[in-house]
Amino acid sequence: MLQVQDLHKRFGGFAAISGVSFDLEKGVVMAIIGPNGAGKSTLFNLITGHLEPSAGRVLLGGRDITGAAPHAICRLGVGRSFQRTNIFPHLSVFECVQAALLAHRGQGRNFWLRSEGLYRAETMALLASLGLQDKAESLAGELSHGNQKQIELGIALASDPDILLLDEPTAGMSAVETHETIALIARIARERGLTLLFTEHDMAVVFSIAQRIGVLHQGRLIAEGDPQAVRADPEVRRVYLGERS
Repeated sequence: MLQVQDLHKRFGGFAAISGVSFDLEKGVVMAIIGPNGAGKSTLFNLITGHLEPSAGRVLLGGRDITGAAPHAICRLGVGRSFQRTNIFPHLSVFECVQAALLAHRGQGRNFWLRSEGLYRAETMALLASLGLQDKAESLAGELSHGNQKQIELGIALASDPDILLLDEPTAGMSAVETHETIALIARIARERGLTLLFTEHDMAVVFSIAQRIGVLHQGRLIAEGDPQAVRADPEVRRVYLGERS
């Protein structure tokens, strides 16, 4: 589904990403972990077109998408959420998700149709899958942080992606919100057959749903494999878990 090949990103003399390579197969849930400043968000921005790599390639289903515009990559089946919640705070929950559906269906610039009734059933079905149907008419910006993250997930899912990238989906959540959100993400990925790539600091979250884990340190991928292998890797334990060999 996704191939990252010898990816590099330099900002002046600083190497944010250095030679990162990995393959992600269809339907697999993979986590990218690492300390703050390891390059996780930069890697996501390179994959989704928000940054152009200094070297290397990104392939989606064998198609080279290196340096393509974010909207073009989205239309090819890549959904994305951000570390900072990215919603429309002055719209209702319904309108946030409906707007994403309108854009995906090519109606985003149709000024001759009233939008109120368009894709209403599809929008409500998506909200129901997120557990937000009872909040459809609420202003998005007035909901809890956890609910706003759910709205952002709904916006990403409205593009009907094949692969979903989530940048710290539980950041800033309470323990209860974290548990509920991870259960929700796991269920939706399973029901939709999604390939999932996510970053996360909470190791309990990572080891609860990830089938593969990649570990970034100072822009380099120092380990990649199944959770048991990564957990046992001495370099990972030293760098990330703070253990001494």
